Amino acid sequence: MPRQIRADFDQRTIVVYQAYAPALADAALAAGRFVAPFSFTRMTWIKPSFRWLMHRSNWGRKRGQERILAVRITRAGWERALAQAVLTSPEPAVHGSAAVWRTEFDKADVIVQWDPERSLRGAALNHYSIQVGVGRALIREFAQEWVVGLTDLTGLAHKIGELARAGRTAQARQLLPPERPYPLDRAVARRLHADT
Repeated sequence: MPRQIRADFDQRTIVVYQAYAPALADAALAAGRFVAPFSFTRMTWIKPSFRWLMHRSNWGRKRGQERILAVRITRAGWERALAQAVLTSPEPAVHGSAAVWRTEFDKADVIVQWDPERSLRGAALNHYSIQVGVGRALIREFAQEWVVGLTDLTGLAHKIGELARAGRTAQARQLLPPERPYPLDRAVARRLHADT
């Protein structure tokens, strides 16, 4: 299946999505950036696919994932993360051997996982979507330097989810945030085992 990053982005920034408990989301939105109770000591996963996060969080209905945030970050930060990312499993075309992958993975500050993209109804589609795990070494840089804006999309997520459940997929689709193929440097695409 094809592996392609699709995202909402402009010349300077890209939007990634995260689902949080209300206390964390409220604190972040009030401050305009991530603050406690956001954890600066554990990996945070960022996802440019809105539908994939909706599948994961059950449209913001899963416990601890009730609030959906659009996190606008710099493309410079995003690309810095991708340029040093290591896949979550060995890929011979990228690593050569499982031993080489294990060495890289054990030292990685950023990891990447590809999962099947999801339809509005949660069915797996025939292409992959990317998840990027930003580790402890970069978490403060992510939160304090890359993030340029936070938007609460919880209400929108609930509305789209309700339309999708009611079978009104055409209406639901019109409300989805825009996503288009994200251009990748050839070396980064190879590192991520992504299609260009």
